[in-house]
Amino acid sequence: QFMESGGDVVQPGGSLRLSCTYSGAPLDYYGIGWFRQAPGKEREGVSCISSSGAYTNYTSAVKGRFTISGDHAKNTFYLEMNGLEPEDTAVYYCAGGYEMTGWGCATDYHYWGQGTQVTVSS
Repeated sequence: QFMESGGDVVQPGGSLRLSCTYSGAPLDYYGIGWFRQAPGKEREGVSCISSSGAYTNYTSAVKGRFTISGDHAKNTFYLEMNGLEPEDTAVYYCAGGYEMTGWGCATDYHYWGQGTQVTVSS
């Protein structure tokens, strides 16, 4: 079971750190992804990290502002978000998908959290 936390209401330019934890044994061969869904829009991928943590990727809209990190030893991953903009307002989800190479992102995600709300507003 995946669970997100850390969502809040922040002003433009502010920062938040989202956490994603899961229960059970470490999913050593699973990559982790962060997704978001804004009202009236489809869910989109924000960032992902490979099972080893050696590879990360970001959608262009957040590149340079968001940082994904974490490791399976602690069953915890993070999405550090800086320079938040109103366009970042959305429900943010973390998910886990099988990724055995350690050098890419999962292509299918099997485990999903319930989401955490991020609102950027003045």
